[in-house]
Amino acid sequence: MNLIDLFDASFAGRRDVIALEWREANSTLKTWTFGDIDASSNRLAHLLTKRGLRQGDRMAVYLANRVELIDLYLACLKTGILFVPINVLYREREVSHVVRDAEPKAVVAAGDFPHAFPAWHCEDLIRESINCSSDRSRCPLDGDAPAALVYTSGTTGTFKGALLTHNNFASNALNLLGAWQITEADRLLLSLPLFHVHGLGNGLHCWLASGCRMRLQERFESSKAAETLLDFRPTLFFGVPTIYVRLLEIAQETARTIGQFMRLFVCGSAPLPVHVLDAFREHFGHTILERYGMTETLMNLSNPCIGERRPGSAGMPLPGVSVRLLDSDGNPVLDGQTGELYVRGPNVFRGYWKNEQATEQAFVDGYFRTGDLAARSTDGYYTLQGRRSDLIISGGFNVYPREIEEFLTEQPEVAEAAVVGAPDRVRGEVPVAYVVARSTVDPVQMEQRCRKGLASFKVPRAFHVVESLPRNALGKIQKHLLSGFNR
Repeated sequence: MNLIDLFDASFAGRRDVIALEWREANSTLKTWTFGDIDASSNRLAHLLTKRGLRQGDRMAVYLANRVELIDLYLACLKTGILFVPINVLYREREVSHVVRDAEPKAVVAAGDFPHAFPAWHCEDLIRESINCSSDRSRCPLDGDAPAALVYTSGTTGTFKGALLTHNNFASNALNLLGAWQITEADRLLLSLPLFHVHGLGNGLHCWLASGCRMRLQERFESSKAAETLLDFRPTLFFGVPTIYVRLLEIAQETARTIGQFMRLFVCGSAPLPVHVLDAFREHFGHTILERYGMTETLMNLSNPCIGERRPGSAGMPLPGVSVRLLDSDGNPVLDGQTGELYVRGPNVFRGYWKNEQATEQAFVDGYFRTGDLAARSTDGYYTLQGRRSDLIISGGFNVYPREIEEFLTEQPEVAEAAVVGAPDRVRGEVPVAYVVARSTVDPVQMEQRCRKGLASFKVPRAFHVVESLPRNALGKIQKHLLSGFNR
């Protein structure tokens, strides 16, 4: 079975049911049935074949969220063309890396493409495809066939192409339908970018596999969030921490109204500060469900839909996902101790594109090394401690930045915080904090509070107040850019 076989429960079984909503710039609301989506992607599949693309070719797409992006993605799935989404925030240097590495046969963009590669214009393809057949083009693909080549977010300064198969995406979608109880009765509001696996692998696939109704947005706009939520009345929403911080700006009475028709808020892509989860529960009457995944593995852990959603925890392994926590010597750690997270399951990618060495280094005994540190509670909940590369070893002590960041964001003057290691002649490394302030931050006073609440070796040796923290498109802090950043 491939992804199209999975989605046919909606394409064929719900052919005349409204599937998708999109509000135009002039405020006109347009809708499509599942049959419409199937037919338009069939026409594009024929056009891509007519233009010379074949199974195994790569097609890069440099597009913000739009309905045509969905059609192009499905057309690729139907023809065996590898879909290569490019972050629309990337500029020439980053785009050049993806193009050189993926070697696409074609690139689709909506406007200027920041590279010399001749890009096809999205609107031209749509106009030309109108004259193509809407019948399904059959391509013999099984579940092990590659579906997409998705580049990692580059939070460490480099990014590699993760080869994800139909089975990877299908197992992830089916897991989430069961774990989060998603059905055709749901209404999904999706504003996450489809060039990332959070929007693509979770949002788009859960929509098509469940047959629910989805409203797609180009992006999240905090100034229009309340209006959109009240208008569409979703039951399901996927977000990242920065989005949930913005949603707290909605008036309490309006937030409570929204909470009455919402069923589930899900957060991922970066750790959610505990104080945000608590404030959101008070504001909307909902406890956000946190989960943990990666580009290379899709979803690994999740708090339960029914049961305790533990603050600060990413939850427990999803069905079929095996997890190990190992120390630096590869030995299992005890509950409560920190180790590196290794995962294995049908969700784990095939390997890195054209990079056998990186693929070989990424797997140990069939388990993928995530590079993330975590600790397991005695009852099976996993709490992330940050990236292995972020670990600060100060005077022989392990310092986990997330613990300090949580403490700092509990202070009333601090809106956001990031902690990194700085070289120190005596201790090797010491923690240094970068904070976005709500009000004036007194470094002396902040240090005194840290000394009362944290062990001495965890106290930041400096506090840099910055206007903002460098983030990628999903809101994940890019710590490698912090040294000397915006001081």
